[in-house]
Amino acid sequence: MDVYSVILPPFLVAFAVTTLTTPLVIRLMRKFRILDDPTIHKHPGVIHRKPIPRGGGIPLFLGTFVAGLLFLPLNNITLSLYIASFLALAIGVIDDKLNAVAKDVSPYLRFLINILCAVIVVGSGVSVPFITNPLGGILHLDTIIFRLPGIFAFDLGSVIAIIWIIWVMNMLNWSKGVDGQMPGIVAISAIVIGLLSLRFPNVQETALIDAKLSFIIAGASIGFLLFNFYPAKIFPGYGATSIYLLLAVVSILSSAKLATAILVMGVPIVDAGFTILRRVLSGKSPFWHDNKHLHHLLLKLGFGQRQVALFYWCISAILGSISLTLQSRSKVFAIVMLIVIVGMTLSFLHFMVRHEKETT
Repeated sequence: MDVYSVILPPFLVAFAVTTLTTPLVIRLMRKFRILDDPTIHKHPGVIHRKPIPRGGGIPLFLGTFVAGLLFLPLNNITLSLYIASFLALAIGVIDDKLNAVAKDVSPYLRFLINILCAVIVVGSGVSVPFITNPLGGILHLDTIIFRLPGIFAFDLGSVIAIIWIIWVMNMLNWSKGVDGQMPGIVAISAIVIGLLSLRFPNVQETALIDAKLSFIIAGASIGFLLFNFYPAKIFPGYGATSIYLLLAVVSILSSAKLATAILVMGVPIVDAGFTILRRVLSGKSPFWHDNKHLHHLLLKLGFGQRQVALFYWCISAILGSISLTLQSRSKVFAIVMLIVIVGMTLSFLHFMVRHEKETT
């Protein structure tokens, strides 16, 4: 099988559609005043100084949707992905519109929509049937069944899939703090997952579909990156959760590549976990906004937006390359080491920023 014939056409179509539609969306967002205006939108994490159009989730969705229709089979899974990603886009565009007038869709309502999107996808058959036991052997999660009398039964693999999809949708939403940061992370992660899927294209048909969808996501993300890199002409907005959902799904399709996904997205994952823990320990809601993510800390220490974005891309690329060479047991060890290193780095940076503030 010619690898290039598998990945290049879907990649190029997603890239072209996103690249061509993004300027149109920018004009529409300006026309309808769906802008992220720092004088109106008083979010503590806002770092730009002039109004920038939101709604970047629209061209990202269009790129993946058009390429998906052309190159993916229409079955229960792909249909559920189209429905769930459109639902995520719709609530995101509504949130973008409300943000333009200093309002918000309730974060709790957005979270409920995240859950609904994940349930739609998992209900179509997406699951984590097994994971590799780092001590040896395979843990079959689909054999662990939970039953609710008179309602329904579900297995542990489905529960983990729902939690993972929701987690990725929210974690990556927090990783768009500087221009170009998010689409670069998504593109690199999708490429790594796609390459891993191509290792066994003749064993599972799902792996081939997974590879195509991965490169569709990468193509759309790179197409959007052309307009989102500093200085950004458009922001992803909350509608970009539609492509985060797709990335979460490709990471669990075809032999469950969760360890690889966790590793390549390790920095934003640990940052998100650290953020939730920090907010809860300080008595605040995990949904509470602040400006203490890793990218905010790096900016406070003097890094520029381009430098921060490139830092995230380089780390993701390095971790992704490493993940392609490691066996499952080694990946678990690498994940543990990553959590420790990034956690200690975050603690140190918080101390440095606090110390610098106290001495000025």
